[in-house]
Amino acid sequence: MSAHKARRVLDQIRGRSYQETLMILELMPYRACYPIFKVIYSAAANAKHNMGLNEEYLVIIKATVDEGTTVKKLKPRARGRSYPIKRPTCHITIVLKNISLYEESVVENSIGCFKKTGWIYKKKSTDITLGTIQGHHSLWFAQPKNYSKGLQEDQKIRECIKNYVQKNMRISSGVEGIARIEIQKRIDLIQIIIHMGFPKLLVEGKPRRIEELQMNVQKELNYVNRKLNITITRITKPYGHPNILAEFIAGQLRNRVSFRKAIKKAIELTEQADTKGIQVQIAGRIDGKEIARVEWIREGRVPLQTIRAKIDYCSYRVRTIYGVLGIKIWIFVDEE
Repeated sequence: MSAHKARRVLDQIRGRSYQETLMILELMPYRACYPIFKVIYSAAANAKHNMGLNEEYLVIIKATVDEGTTVKKLKPRARGRSYPIKRPTCHITIVLKNISLYEESVVENSIGCFKKTGWIYKKKSTDITLGTIQGHHSLWFAQPKNYSKGLQEDQKIRECIKNYVQKNMRISSGVEGIARIEIQKRIDLIQIIIHMGFPKLLVEGKPRRIEELQMNVQKELNYVNRKLNITITRITKPYGHPNILAEFIAGQLRNRVSFRKAIKKAIELTEQADTKGIQVQIAGRIDGKEIARVEWIREGRVPLQTIRAKIDYCSYRVRTIYGVLGIKIWIFVDEE
């Protein structure tokens, strides 16, 4: 394996966590990923068994490759002829760092290596408006050493609530109706506010389902010294929120409805919610085609680069018989 082929793989994983690196190497199409995968897996295994470190806190801080010797061979051909074969080799060096063992300043420096310098990469339109026009969905304070535990706890709470709603809320269209889940943590209290578009479908028939959901979350996360309070808030215009709209489109795609009909129907529902613009994008093996592609439709204005524009964003993944499709929705609500 040449150093050039290994270097283009190492450039993608340098500065990332161990678990994220394994996921990237499994999905990349290069042949050089497998030997690099074995080197990183072996280094993490040594750190776990010899030093007792946790793999969740390992970060790749150094990944270099040097050119090695070139193996020369001869390929025999007919009539006593041959032609040379040159096989380049390389030396791969991987350095892992445990970020849980350092103080606040060291943790900040190690986390800074995740960022790419020179360019600003924007994942979605809500990144530039977060904190000015749009608020955070989680409000709590934690030390840098416990910050990752707080994020994992929020993720478990949201997954537990969504799983409970999927089991107990039966609806033909497959729309759960959860727009967002806000979490506010205090010393002795955790306040969870569930914004739903169709709360009657969950509460109807069993008025004590909120208490049952609260007990289920407490049992899942083993809360002993902290109280848990869950409230459900109804959204007046549910189809004006991208999460509910993405669930509607996903239900249509599972039923083998044409993606254009599903998007146009979703746009009609959004227009009833008095929005100024919407953009829907679907990527993957659409309609079972062999080659994956990206299709999108825009209706109205969607100014993604305007900071004062309030744009709701959602990314949703739906599993169909043809494979996994990705849905992205931008809704232009208002401009301040």
